Amino acid sequence: MIDLDALDQPPTRLLQPLRLRTAGEQIAERLVTAIALGEYGPGQRLPTERDLAVLLGVSRTSVREALHRLAAGGYVEVQRGRNGGAVVQAGWGPTAAEMIRRTLMPNWEHFEWLFDLHDLIEPLTARTAAERRDRADVAAIEQALADYQAAGDREASRAADQALHDAVARATHNPYLLGVNRQVRAQISLGFGIPPCSPPLRSRALVEHAELARAVIAGDPAGAARVAAEHIALTESSVRALRRRVERSGSPGAR
Repeated sequence: MIDLDALDQPPTRLLQPLRLRTAGEQIAERLVTAIALGEYGPGQRLPTERDLAVLLGVSRTSVREALHRLAAGGYVEVQRGRNGGAVVQAGWGPTAAEMIRRTLMPNWEHFEWLFDLHDLIEPLTARTAAERRDRADVAAIEQALADYQAAGDREASRAADQALHDAVARATHNPYLLGVNRQVRAQISLGFGIPPCSPPLRSRALVEHAELARAVIAGDPAGAARVAAEHIALTESSVRALRRRVERSGSPGAR
């Protein structure tokens, strides 16, 4: 039924302005959240426009808009030239907390589902790998672990991290487990496929990666599952901690 009394109200009371966020705004919000999680650190170059477009399944035009927004907000500095790109800056703009809220809060139920799936699939993968690994798998896991331990920068560390988890998943000899693991890890990391990589997290990951590799190589299913369950809590705890910090103080950098 039409509210006749409402028709007497000024037009601004009837028709509030619509605020439709563009793809560029949403990409910018996701990138700020990824930076806050430590997926990209100060002084690090973001992936190229082309790579970001592929990772997120969007157009380069939308990525370009997002980068312009981040540059205007002081989150990145766009450097020109052959080795240029968007370089992450230290510090936070005044809108960071709200951008992160818009990324995390509307999707929080989906994050909870992903955390649950991650908690189920990673220990299963590690257990199965320990039961089925062969000599080739052992060699691949040992090499990936050595590469991770020797990684000299964030990019090398991330590549080696992915290689190690892939090597463990391949040792299950079930390609569907490998695919599911990759998809879940990518979704939890907001589509960037990159785990948080702060110095404290890397120090803990160094220990846990070695323990996971040893358990799988030794054919210890229970041990491998236990270490995997402990290790996956790193990423989940980072996302939960960021949400708490933003809710508590409105600042993603507050502790």
